[in-house]
Amino acid sequence: MSAQTRAAAGPAPVGVGRQILAGVLFLVAVALIAFLGSLATMPNTEGWYAEATKAPWSPPNSVFGPVWSVLYVLIALAGWLIWRAGYRVGGPNAARRTLALYVVQLVLNGLWTPVFFAGYPLIGDIAWWIALAIILALIISVIWLAVAAVKWSQAAMWIMIPYLLWLMFATSLNLAIIVLN
Repeated sequence: MSAQTRAAAGPAPVGVGRQILAGVLFLVAVALIAFLGSLATMPNTEGWYAEATKAPWSPPNSVFGPVWSVLYVLIALAGWLIWRAGYRVGGPNAARRTLALYVVQLVLNGLWTPVFFAGYPLIGDIAWWIALAIILALIISVIWLAVAAVKWSQAAMWIMIPYLLWLMFATSLNLAIIVLN
């Protein structure tokens, strides 16, 4: 097959080994975000957060771990689907701009927890406001990512919906902490 014929046929399929490696890397990235978040959360859920007045619709603390675990797996899957759809042998990933949005939302996701939980003992109420700004930026980035993901994977776009809904719920909890305390 000539180079022109290969180029006309589109990118070569992704090898199984490379797909598995990419999937593992996406899982590791979101697991790292989850782990770092837990370092900020654990010491504070029994501290100031236990004493804070929360929204009446705030679920028990035991709900957050399982929900976020499922969401993180879905977030990793969405990233992998986008990566896989944009994969090109020997060249840059065609979905690199969408993957950049993916990284932005991961960074914002990773920032919210330490700012909200660990920030309060350090800088007080202002941490909740900063966390609110972060989660609002995160919502915008997830919407932007979902819109951009459609080009690469409709499944990845749909995966963003439960994540987005949970973020909106979490935003209401963040706002309630500000208003009620």
